Amino acid sequence: MTQARLTDYAVTLLRVSLGVMYLAHSVALKLLTFGLAGTAGYFESIGLPGWLAYATFAAEAVGGAMLLLGIHARWVALALIPALLGAIIWAHAGNGWVFNAPGGGWEYPLYLIVLSVAQFMLGDGLYALRPSKYFARS
Repeated sequence: MTQARLTDYAVTLLRVSLGVMYLAHSVALKLLTFGLAGTAGYFESIGLPGWLAYATFAAEAVGGAMLLLGIHARWVALALIPALLGAIIWAHAGNGWVFNAPGGGWEYPLYLIVLSVAQFMLGDGLYALRPSKYFARS
């Protein structure tokens, strides 16, 4: 197997991993564990408007699915970075570095920002649905 082919697989692995992570944090955590009303209550407790919890859930769920499928993955990864910055600033910054700190540390969202930037730089990878490829203007 050539290095170029290994790189293609690595980019795909990165994209799928990011997609699964966003889906886990939206569906499994915000929806199924805390519930959207509970998540909205948490947002309000840290000084954010409750409606932002619903918007964050939707962005992470739709963005995670798009990453998983490879639909405009480069741009989706970039578009989800503000949610991670918000998580650092409002939810995790005061908790310290390590993920096992009460309330979770800030290193994980920062790491996901780095991975999202890498995804943006690398592109979609293999097995990606590219709507523009199939619906190009004539």
